[in-house]
Amino acid sequence: MPASAFTVVLAQINVTVGDIRGNLARILNAARDAEAAHGADLILFPELALTGYPPQDLLFQPGFRADLDGGLSGLLAGCKGAPIVVGYPHYEGSRIYNAAAVIHQGGIKTLAFKQCLPNYGVFDEKRYFTPGEHTSVWSHRGVPMGILICEDLWDAAPSRRAREGGAQMLLGLSASPFSLGKIGEREAVFAERVRDVELPLAYANLVGGQDELVFDGTSLALGRSGEVFGRAPSFEEGLWPIRFNLDHGIVTLEPGAVTEHMAGVETVYRAITLALGDYVRKNHFPGVLLGLSGGIDSALTLALAVDALGAGRVKGVLMPSPYTSDLSREEALRQARTLGVETLEIPIDPLLRTIGEAIEPALGSGREGVVFENIQARTRGMLLMALSNASGRLVLSTGNKSEMAMGYATLYGDMAGGFAPLRDVSKTLVYALARYRNTRAPVIPDPVIEREPTAELRSGQRDRDSLPPYDVLDSILEALVEQNRSVADLVQSGFDAKMVQSVARQVLVMEYKRRQAPIGVKVSRRAFGIERRYPVTSGFKEEG
Repeated sequence: MPASAFTVVLAQINVTVGDIRGNLARILNAARDAEAAHGADLILFPELALTGYPPQDLLFQPGFRADLDGGLSGLLAGCKGAPIVVGYPHYEGSRIYNAAAVIHQGGIKTLAFKQCLPNYGVFDEKRYFTPGEHTSVWSHRGVPMGILICEDLWDAAPSRRAREGGAQMLLGLSASPFSLGKIGEREAVFAERVRDVELPLAYANLVGGQDELVFDGTSLALGRSGEVFGRAPSFEEGLWPIRFNLDHGIVTLEPGAVTEHMAGVETVYRAITLALGDYVRKNHFPGVLLGLSGGIDSALTLALAVDALGAGRVKGVLMPSPYTSDLSREEALRQARTLGVETLEIPIDPLLRTIGEAIEPALGSGREGVVFENIQARTRGMLLMALSNASGRLVLSTGNKSEMAMGYATLYGDMAGGFAPLRDVSKTLVYALARYRNTRAPVIPDPVIEREPTAELRSGQRDRDSLPPYDVLDSILEALVEQNRSVADLVQSGFDAKMVQSVARQVLVMEYKRRQAPIGVKVSRRAFGIERRYPVTSGFKEEG
C-alpha cells in the first residue's frame, strides 16, 4: 500500500448498556482483530460504545461512574497499536458530555463533544448531556479529520465547522436506532451532508437490541459527492475496512464492499429477531415460552423466537378451551413440529369450571359474557407465568400494535409476559411478515394465514365483531399514531367520521392498558411507550 494510503476500519459492534467491563473487552478484541485482519491505521467505534446506548439514568449513579473510570483506564492500557475513536460519557464537574475520544499510545489525543443533542422521539439527551460548542479536528497520517457524533451529522452546522477548521474528511460515530425506512433516510441525509461540505465520510453505527430499541448498524463510507464506497450489512456485527488515499490535500476512497439494501419487510423481521435474541441473551434468560393459539400472531412469534434463539430454547404451550377449534390446535402443533419446538398441552376447561363455580355467586350470572372471556385469557396468563416461575424462561406476549392501540387484549391475560415482539407491528404487517418468513421456508401453515382472525373466547367470535376491518383500522391508526394527523384531517381525506372518532377515542382511553403491557421493540416511525407519551387520565376529546 503506498504511503499516501491508509485504512479506517468501521467497528460495527453489539454492546450492552452498563456492562462496561464486557464492552471494554469487546472493544479491545475488535481493535486487535482490525489490525491483524485488515491492517487498520484507525479503528472507528460507535457512539457511547464503552457504556452502551442509551445509558439513561445510570449516568447519575456514582457506581456507574466509577466503573466508567475503570473502563477508560482499561482502554488506555489496552490500546497498544493503531489509534481508536470511541464514544463514552465524559464528566467535567457537574457536566456530562456525550464524547468521543481518540486513544493512542496510552493517552487521549483529542476529545470531541456532541453538539446537537436530540430531544424528540425516543431521544432524551438534554436530560443528561451538555452540548459541545465546536467540532474537534484531529490529524492522523497527515489528514485532518472532523469528528462528529450521531445527531451532528443530521444537522448541517457541525460538518461545516469541521471544514472551516481544516478537516479533509469526516469521522462519524453513531447509535442511530432502526425504524421502517430509517436506513435509506439516514443514508440520504448523510449523502447530502458530504455534498454540502465536499468531504468524504467514514461512519460507524451501533448494532444490537436494547430494550425497546434496536440498532441496525449499516455503517457507511461516502465519497465527497455522496456516492457509496462501502456499506456494512444491516443487523450484523463485524469489522469493515475502508481504504482512503491522500493526494495533494484531497482525500479519496477506494471502492469497497457495498452490501445491498434489504426490502422493508425483511428489515423489520431482522430487527425483531435481533432485538428479541439480544433481550433474552443480555438478560440471561435460559429460553422463552409462549402460548400457541393457532392464530397468526402466535404463529409469527414462534417463528421469530426460533430464528432468534434456536428451537431448543423455545417452548410452546397449548391451552385449549371448549371454544378452541380443531384447526387451531392441529395447526399450532404442526408448526411446532416443523420448527422442532417442544410443546406442552394444558386444557383449561377444568380450571374454568372451578373459577366459574367460585365467582358465579358473587356475579349473579352464568359462564358467559366478557367477564368469562377475560377469565379464559387470565387463566392462560396465569399458567404461562407459573411455567415461567418454574423454568426461568421468559414469557413472550404475542399481541400486536393494532390490538394494543384499541385495547383489544386482556390485562393479566394475553398481555402477560416479559417481552412483546409484535408490540409495534400492525396486524396488516403481521401478515406481511408471515408471508415473508414463508418465502425463506414454509414454517407458518397456510390455513393460519388464510383464516379469519378470532380470539376464540366464545362461539363464533371474530375480531371484526369488535374492530373495523384491519386494513381500514391500520390505515387510521398509522395516520393518528405514527403521522400524528388530526381526526378532522382524516375525515377530510375520506375516512368515515364516526369510525375515525371511535378509533381515536379508543386509542386515548386504552393508554392505561398499554402502560401495563410488556415492552417490545420499536420498528415503526412512532411506537407506543418510549416514543409516544400520553397521560392515562385525560379529559381531551378530539372531534372531527
